[in-house]
Amino acid sequence: MTLILFLLIIGLIIFVHELGHFVFAKRSGVFVYEFSLGMGPRIYSFRRPNDETIYSIRAFPIGGFVSMAGEEITDDENVPKEKKMHAKPWGQRFWIITAGVIFNFLFAWVLLLFVGIVYGAPTNQPVIDKTVEGHEIAEKDIGQGDIITAVNDVNVNSIDRLQLELYLNEGEEIKLTYLANGTQKNIHINPKENEEDGEKYYTYGFQLKSEIEYGFWPALNFSITKFYNIIEQMALVITNLISGALSMDAVAGPVGIFSVVDETASYGFASLLMLIALISINVGFINFLPLPALDGGRLWFLLIERIKGSPVAPQVENMVHTIGFVLLLGLIIYITMNDIINLF
Repeated sequence: MTLILFLLIIGLIIFVHELGHFVFAKRSGVFVYEFSLGMGPRIYSFRRPNDETIYSIRAFPIGGFVSMAGEEITDDENVPKEKKMHAKPWGQRFWIITAGVIFNFLFAWVLLLFVGIVYGAPTNQPVIDKTVEGHEIAEKDIGQGDIITAVNDVNVNSIDRLQLELYLNEGEEIKLTYLANGTQKNIHINPKENEEDGEKYYTYGFQLKSEIEYGFWPALNFSITKFYNIIEQMALVITNLISGALSMDAVAGPVGIFSVVDETASYGFASLLMLIALISINVGFINFLPLPALDGGRLWFLLIERIKGSPVAPQVENMVHTIGFVLLLGLIIYITMNDIINLF
């Protein structure tokens, strides 16, 4: 059941992403050869009446694509020039390239809004509920109702950002800034090392207040705030991966996501919807990075064309994307191997 659920989630997110490209390509009058979910051999396909596009499902649910005329190196003489991607105005090509990311983001925001409306909107301000005996913090002048505002002078205006900063400083002494009755105070605390099933982890000895608000406006505020927080965390994680502050062990691939789906499903439907929103934002964010073979890489070539006044030679662009795809595939294999090692 977890495998089926995992495939449904990944398939849905890929479908939403590719649907964005497909809808904007069709609206722009681009000839679309195929709209595919999955990669590898085709296992099912159909074509609608008076529609040139083949709609297909392929064997490996690890991606998907929209194949459009004008993207290939060899020019297809059977397709009219005006229906090719490269012949369309710059603005239309911009929206076709970015539509996948936009659809992923919109889909995630709608899911977050739905969770807030139906299940209630959890507060996201880092307010202390209580401190735990046996930790340094229990001996400090901090307690229930105090609001954490910074970790090591880095502002934390949400529980999400606080958790990330604690993770980045795992095992290290931290400077905690907080508001107590409107007065700003600072304390320094060391985490307590714990071990479970041979795995070490650290706790700082405080629990945060968790409240649920109901109504449309709290749900709307929650959806916008949570969406922003996830984007912010993604940007910080990528930055810390590049700087070396985070190792590649902190990144999960398909196997890692499978494990998370298995665990999250046990917490209920609301948690599952939150996870789908999180993965959808991740897919959109990663695709927007300026890397070859990704939407962000294609967008960079479009911006270069805008600056220099003429398009980059298709052979050059396709070669760059091909190299990028091979490197990306190697990265996915490396992350997957890490996931498998961590799993066992």
